Amino acid sequence: MAKICELTGTGPIKGSHIWRSGKAKKKGGIGTHITAITKRRFMPNLQRVKAVVNGEVRYIRVTANAIKKGLVVKAPKRTWKKAEAKA
Repeated sequence: MAKICELTGTGPIKGSHIWRSGKAKKKGGIGTHITAITKRRFMPNLQRVKAVVNGEVRYIRVTANAIKKGLVVKAPKRTWKKAEAKA
């Protein structure tokens, strides 16, 4: 399953993790130096939400940011009870 928001289309973003060694000049050292750079990915904060989409209730995967902005119309709470299973 792709890590993409179904409403905003937000996906993973490229970045890098930088390793540094040495002591900072302001702390009495000769300065920090980069020793290695590796690639990494920043993943979106996806949540599975029951929402109303095109008039029907279904589960969608959206970012927490989209939920906070109010882009998601959440499904109403169920008021009816399930039919009792016959024994």
